[in-house]
Amino acid sequence: MQDAYIYDALRTPRGKGRKDGSLHEVTALRLSALTLNAMKDRNGLDGAPIEDVIWGNVTQVKEQGGCLARSAVLASELDESIPGLSINRFCASGMEAVNIAANQVKGGAGQAYIAGGVEMMGRVPMGSDGAAIAVDPSVAMETYFVPQGISADIIATEYGFNRDQADALAVESQRRAAQAWEEGRFTKSVIPVTDQNGLTILDRDEYMRPGTDMQALGALNPAFQMMGEQMPGFDKVALLKYPHLEKIHHIHHAGNSSGIVDGAAAVLIGNKAFGEAHGLRPRARIKATAKIGTDPTIMLTGPVPATQKILQDNGMTIGDIDLFEVNEAFASVVLRFQQAFDVDPDLVNVNGGSIAMGHPLGATGAIIIGTLLDELERQDKECGLATLCIASGMGAATIIERV
Repeated sequence: MQDAYIYDALRTPRGKGRKDGSLHEVTALRLSALTLNAMKDRNGLDGAPIEDVIWGNVTQVKEQGGCLARSAVLASELDESIPGLSINRFCASGMEAVNIAANQVKGGAGQAYIAGGVEMMGRVPMGSDGAAIAVDPSVAMETYFVPQGISADIIATEYGFNRDQADALAVESQRRAAQAWEEGRFTKSVIPVTDQNGLTILDRDEYMRPGTDMQALGALNPAFQMMGEQMPGFDKVALLKYPHLEKIHHIHHAGNSSGIVDGAAAVLIGNKAFGEAHGLRPRARIKATAKIGTDPTIMLTGPVPATQKILQDNGMTIGDIDLFEVNEAFASVVLRFQQAFDVDPDLVNVNGGSIAMGHPLGATGAIIIGTLLDELERQDKECGLATLCIASGMGAATIIERV
């Protein structure tokens, strides 16, 4: 088995994901093609043996349907001989695209892949695909389905996190993201989105609110309390599954949950021969990948068992990891990860996360791998772990190691 290396990682800035957002007039196809073209141009991939483009995307309907990956290849400057594969593992879709590509390279199924993903949440609303897990009673009732916000509040209740802790994590995410932009830490990875005339539409994450403080967040009402306690009464569903809790404490709101945004990201993965043939220097080795299924009601605890699995499978301990990227789907997800492993918060999401900059579902897994790589290089550290919680009860993780 051969090693799989990361040669490059890039992303677009994240737009607000609303009709007044900078990227609202940009389709998922165009943003994907722009990202693929940037990867091609940055690495001189004319004639390179790219085996496949594997593209994560969660809401695969309308403009994001019909194997968007292949459409993106055809809309880009890549050769039409390169196929495309669209995949969906909910919030980990972008990471799973990278992991599949890495394992294909390790197994000898092609020299190189471009992997990543896209989500235009302002154009194709989350949930508009009518997912069976939420709408088909034969599975929703059997699994005690509740929306993710309720799941996040269940985590807070089960593991003892309060509103102040969640808000403090959100304030810190905003502070770190603002500092990262001010210091140019994303310069290596972020590509501007341009219009058809080459004029810049967006070159900076526009969702951020760097002036956020505890007082501002304290004025926000819990976002999921009404749907939990009143109609449609999801708290009662949760308490059927977890009667020991007695009551769900609703601590999450728009300020300590991930933002609805638009964005895309790509990672160039190949073997050693690919890099040597095209004059590319590997930046990191994908050391290990993992995925796991978890309780579908509480749903968002996946980063903990996924991390336990990837460490155990590879004979590692949490102390072997220098830096962590844990997707900030909700504040309680990160708080639970830090609690479970007793990790230093200063090593987790060093440059902020999805609470500050947003969570374009199909792209985020690839985004955090690229962010992790950049930060390992900036701090001259060796080993990093990226992980995400996943809807319907799953978790995914990737360990990368600088070379």
